[in-house]
Amino acid sequence: MARPARTRRQQREAAAPASGAAERARERRRRVKPVGETKAQTGQKRERRGGGRQFVHESYGELRKVEWPNQRQLFSATVVVIIAVTVVGLFLWVADEAISRLVRDVLLR
Repeated sequence: MARPARTRRQQREAAAPASGAAERARERRRRVKPVGETKAQTGQKRERRGGGRQFVHESYGELRKVEWPNQRQLFSATVVVIIAVTVVGLFLWVADEAISRLVRDVLLR
């Protein structure tokens, strides 16, 4: 046995056959999010954040977990970066010279 409708609108809707427009309107009312209820894009309710002070506290905690390099590791990493920058800079200089000569001698003559 069906449960009786609680409101007059529910009683009218139960008694009258549903037309397409009325059914779509009811569906739209069900989908509308009530004002004041904020949700994330995933559909979960947003929780209040702690603000700037909470961010600084959590950042400090994360930085304490970092394994910082010792002096030897820092020196070797610096040498690797300097060598890599030198090689890339040399390559770009050679490519620039070759392309500029190509443009000057072939295309502009």
